[in-house]
Amino acid sequence: MLDDVSLAIPEGRFTALIGANGCGKTTLLNVLARMLRPASGEVLLEGRSHVHFSRRDLARRVALLPQRTVSPAGMTVRELVMQGRYPWQSWWRQWTEQDQRAVDRAVALADIATLLDRALVTLSGGQLQRCWIAMTLAQDTPVILLDEPTTFLDIAHQIALLELLVELRDQGRTIIAVLHDLNQAARYADNLVMLRQGAVHAQGSPAEVFTQANLKAVFDLDAHIITDPYSGDLLCVPTSPGRARPAPPPAVCRVGP
Repeated sequence: MLDDVSLAIPEGRFTALIGANGCGKTTLLNVLARMLRPASGEVLLEGRSHVHFSRRDLARRVALLPQRTVSPAGMTVRELVMQGRYPWQSWWRQWTEQDQRAVDRAVALADIATLLDRALVTLSGGQLQRCWIAMTLAQDTPVILLDEPTTFLDIAHQIALLELLVELRDQGRTIIAVLHDLNQAARYADNLVMLRQGAVHAQGSPAEVFTQANLKAVFDLDAHIITDPYSGDLLCVPTSPGRARPAPPPAVCRVGP
């Protein structure tokens, strides 16, 4: 449930939605994708209410990777990725070289070339997630919405995906992603939207939003905010008063055998 949410998503930037479980991150993403309609107010896209776009026109502008996906029985990876081109198809426009280039690029970016002929049901969770990401990229939209895209991915593929999203941002795409890892959000996103109980608690740059006070208010988390000495990124280090390290024992000097 969202309550009087008002925000502007910067175009051509990477925005991360963060907050505790149940705070409304997925709901907000689904409203932006027009999977849900707000009881009041409106969502503007290119200066127009997005209810005025046809489903096909909206799908050519906004791609959504949902939190939960359903893999159709018997479908291969290749067939799944090709579904990303559906908004660009019509009875007078069938598969083109442009479609194939979009699919080939998405396959390369998601690193799934070796999986193309595999059935979806044979894949691990991480492999399947990368295939859904490829389908989303094949849609080739200026706005990309992702709900917990790093789910099921090992740490190397998480970092590769986040680096890819930064690359897409640098190409002019608008990226909006729900992220649970606070340090990843602070490191890769340009803009943070911190939600609390269905409302926007804070929004702005990581330096403005990623503070001890906000983390305490939103996550009830006591933490230090430090600066990575190598990258300059902000890092959240939770405090654990009950687990303070004991003082090391005094050094013992032994002489002789």
